[in-house]
Amino acid sequence: MDANDSKAAELAEIVRQIRERVRISASDADPTGVALPDLTPLLQARDAALGKVASIGTVNPRAGGLVNNAIQSVKRLIARSLNWHVREQVNFNRAILRCAEATLEVHGEMNRAVASLGRRLQAHEQQNRALQQWGADWEKWRHTWEARLAAAELSNARTASETQTAFQQRFSEANAALRDLLAAHRREAEAALTAQHRAFEKSLDGSGQQFHQSLEKATIEIQERLWKDLRKIQFDYESLIHRELRVLRQRAVPSGQATGASPNPLAELKPPALDLDWLQFAERFRGSFESIKRSFERYVPLFRECSSVLDLGCGRGEFLELMREGGVSARGIDLNEESVSRCRNNGLNAEQADIFQYLAALPDQSVGGIFCAQVIEHLQPAQVLTLVQLSARKLQRGAPIVFETPNPECLAIFATHFYIDPTHVRPVPPALMAFYLEEAGLAQIEVSRFSPAVETMPSLEKLPAEFRQEFFDGLDYSISARRVL
Repeated sequence: MDANDSKAAELAEIVRQIRERVRISASDADPTGVALPDLTPLLQARDAALGKVASIGTVNPRAGGLVNNAIQSVKRLIARSLNWHVREQVNFNRAILRCAEATLEVHGEMNRAVASLGRRLQAHEQQNRALQQWGADWEKWRHTWEARLAAAELSNARTASETQTAFQQRFSEANAALRDLLAAHRREAEAALTAQHRAFEKSLDGSGQQFHQSLEKATIEIQERLWKDLRKIQFDYESLIHRELRVLRQRAVPSGQATGASPNPLAELKPPALDLDWLQFAERFRGSFESIKRSFERYVPLFRECSSVLDLGCGRGEFLELMREGGVSARGIDLNEESVSRCRNNGLNAEQADIFQYLAALPDQSVGGIFCAQVIEHLQPAQVLTLVQLSARKLQRGAPIVFETPNPECLAIFATHFYIDPTHVRPVPPALMAFYLEEAGLAQIEVSRFSPAVETMPSLEKLPAEFRQEFFDGLDYSISARRVL
């Protein structure tokens, strides 16, 4: 019975060892390719130790027989008698084996942890490769998209420019045709009405004359209302077109694209550092007060229906006096203290101030009209643009603005008038001022050239008329516009 129990225990131990080896082998098989420690030598050493421990206290088998049985009985008796002596050694050996078992378990767990870590690292590597591929695809797509966007923006800008040019040309043609048609109809209607009135006057006595006057007055009123409605329609139409074209131009500019540093809106227009009598200077080289006032009369109809008009650089107050005579409220701004004092002595509303600072302090859309004569040629190029933008923001909707300045298209201006004033910086061409006004949201832009050079330089009469008109036309020009947005 003892031999059978010993064999059964030995077989059970062998089966357990086989299962343990299979489990550890399965845990060592890692698909990530991580090199795990091989625990087979340690398992073999443990199995050998287990065999030795299991053989303690057993008797070597021998061939059957009476003598053998006697010998085996003696050996077993001796083994039992020595059991008390080797018990501690057996317990120690078994403790050592349990320690080896625990070590194997720990190594197995470490192998499984390393395998799990390897699988996670492999998953992270796959994700990293996917992200790198996605980044490369995104960079390729971004370059393609930016190229297409730039091409589309350029195409939109060209389309907007062509549309604006075509519209302006067609509008000018349509406006001219409409004016000619209305004038023709007016002449025909006046002729027909005149004929009818004369015939009617012949058939009537004094009442016919009264009827003729009433009918003529009614006709004039109808014509005035018609022109007023036409101007309103034209103004609204230009406002709509200008707004749409401005939206197209803004869309054509890439987002985030730098447009250059904008000039300081509060840049000061400092007075000239020359100790001169500037009123006497203006009297000699600019012209007398009455002559300048007569030349400014051309602007009165433009401001007749306005209120709160602002004269930038009012000087001696010629324009302010015209506004007062026309019943229009106006005020002037100038840096020269003597000029402001002269205006106030004449009962005009004038103030000494810097035009940039004064405009910046005004509320938007609070000015009913702006007049600025012989000022922009004293400014730096960036200040001219700033002045136009500031003035446009302060104008009320539909309010007029006028700039007067020397005309650089006339070559005679450089030989005589422009460089007489030592504070002049540079002339501003009419086309550039028109562009500034258009970009600031102004429309109905008109340029007028006056003071022909031949009036002060009679020798120019000897030049061909076309050449004289091209290069020696007006010494000055004025440009007017209205705010439509």
